[in-house]
Amino acid sequence: MGLWIPILVIGGTGIVCGAVLAAASRFFAVHEDPRLEALAELLPGINCGACGFAGCSEYARAMLEKGIPVNLCKPGGHETVSRVASFLGVEAVAGERQVALVLCKGDDAAASRSTLYNGLADCAAAELAGGGGKDCRFGCLGLGTCARVCPVGAIEITAGRLAVVHPELCIGCRQCVAACPRRLIKMAPESSLIHVLCNSHDRGPLVRKVCRVGCIACTVCVKLVNEKGIRMKNNLAVVDYEVPLDNDEVVSRCPQHTIERRRLKKTVEV
Repeated sequence: MGLWIPILVIGGTGIVCGAVLAAASRFFAVHEDPRLEALAELLPGINCGACGFAGCSEYARAMLEKGIPVNLCKPGGHETVSRVASFLGVEAVAGERQVALVLCKGDDAAASRSTLYNGLADCAAAELAGGGGKDCRFGCLGLGTCARVCPVGAIEITAGRLAVVHPELCIGCRQCVAACPRRLIKMAPESSLIHVLCNSHDRGPLVRKVCRVGCIACTVCVKLVNEKGIRMKNNLAVVDYEVPLDNDEVVSRCPQHTIERRRLKKTVEV
């Protein structure tokens, strides 16, 4: 009889605990929307975070449970927005596709370096080490931090140590924007044509000393457009992408050749 008592106690305890766990699992069960998996499959699945959520599944969950707008997926573009809107039975309102743009032309042939940087091949590390030897304190360091975080390989580091975005590959995830320690990568509408490829806020004479293609704040471009589309901001000409701008004269008359006419639209293969 002495042997059965502990067996009965342990067995009874197990039965009671099992019943409690079963009741708890039923009471605290999270009932997932059956549409969640299907909605997540409509998204690109690259989990870039451009929508503001940890991944595509979390964005899908937020759309279903919180009514988050369906047009936050930048990589998916208009097609994804249309599919998601149709699935959820809401109106599809997609903004214009945005493309990453490096606001610098100062490669090693155009911008001077006073010292040789021999540290980690990382732009953030080079920035902490006095700018990696580059004399322009606003220019591209060219160590590829932005290229490494790009999930689709849309950024190339040239032989002259300058980051260049290939617009036909860019998905607009903005990871490169966040990764650049000098904040010189911006998003621009793909229909835009005119770009000031400089991020320096130094005065003209200092810019000339360190870079042959930097903005010297001469205001020629601003005057040509009557401050509509380009404006001066802290010694730098800045394009206002909210204003349509298609003026070849601002390109040809820029004394530093800082302004370029460049299409950011995706190429279409036929």
